[in-house]
Amino acid sequence: MTQWTAFVSCTKAKRAVPCAARDLYISPLFRGLREYAESSADRWFILSAKYGILGPEEIVEPYDRTLNKMSKAERLAWWSDVKRDLIRIVPERSQVMLLAGSRYRENIEPFLRRLNCEVEIPLEGLTLGRQLAWLKAAHDAHSR
Repeated sequence: MTQWTAFVSCTKAKRAVPCAARDLYISPLFRGLREYAESSADRWFILSAKYGILGPEEIVEPYDRTLNKMSKAERLAWWSDVKRDLIRIVPERSQVMLLAGSRYRENIEPFLRRLNCEVEIPLEGLTLGRQLAWLKAAHDAHSR
């Protein structure tokens, strides 16, 4: 049986108190990505600009950090930590869904492809508005 692993990127809007990672991010985009990951993948993780890869149940503190504002050197340091976690989490020839923007995918996608993973990026190239519409349509289809 095929098993999918999804990775969802963090978002700026967060709760103000420590909580489970799945509940920390409160933007409509994150809620839609989370719901899609939960309904479409066997397991899912969060790509956090501060913490690297988080399990949904991990308790974390709020933070204000984004890969979009990091220098290339800072992103490479982040990638080094994420790569170590990916090696532990994703075996070769896995099926992986990346529900994340291009900055979050820039090193992850080529690495997974070198591991001969099947990589899906369902929202690639869509504007924020189109991503939200796509996620709503996916939710509505799954709810039927």
